[in-house]
Amino acid sequence: MTAHKSGDPTTLNRLYGRSKGKALRDRQLQLVETLLPRLAIPDDGPVTAQALFGSDGPLHFEIGFGAGEHLAYRADLLPDHRFIGAEPFLNGVAAALVHVEDGALANVRLHHGDALEVLARIPDGTLSFAYLLHPDPWPKARHAKRRMMNDGPLDLIAAKLRPGGEFRFGTDHPVYLRHALMVMRRHWHQFEWLADGPQSFQQRPGGWCETRYEAKARRLGHEVWYFRYRRK
Repeated sequence: MTAHKSGDPTTLNRLYGRSKGKALRDRQLQLVETLLPRLAIPDDGPVTAQALFGSDGPLHFEIGFGAGEHLAYRADLLPDHRFIGAEPFLNGVAAALVHVEDGALANVRLHHGDALEVLARIPDGTLSFAYLLHPDPWPKARHAKRRMMNDGPLDLIAAKLRPGGEFRFGTDHPVYLRHALMVMRRHWHQFEWLADGPQSFQQRPGGWCETRYEAKARRLGHEVWYFRYRRK
């Protein structure tokens, strides 16, 4: 397995906005200072289960994990699997660290920064799952190139997934939904849409927990869509 060259993150646009919000609480700040360095992805070298966890096993990668609820849920559900999460928003990283400590989750590693930089260092054909849940919609047409659901990032995700691996995508934003479906149609040779009717993308699949962002979307009256794609 080799590193994927065509998806060099230095050639991709920045796909996220701000990186810090309100002041961290005392416990969050302590975890950022003490726990994050122990869980952080190294600055260089291949990103593999063996390198990060000392043993091989199914590897999952979540792009922009928000506050970490889904990442922690999956890691607790599948203790024999290995999980990597990347999030540029420091407050989200701090919230995820609380989940990791409270759940004693030894199978999680985190990256505070650009997910594509880490994804590019994962050997091709390695990932069992990749997740992109409620990404920043960049709703204005002139910002469409900043969306994670675009050809460059999807080529990179496809390269890193093993054959039969699964890419899960969720959104509550209708503009992003239409854009994502258009892009995925262009990648029919890489992904098979796992759907057998509207209920497949209108109801949350098993093993897919509700995050605070999804709960907020529902409180606002938004419809939420769920998509599963298998790597061909």
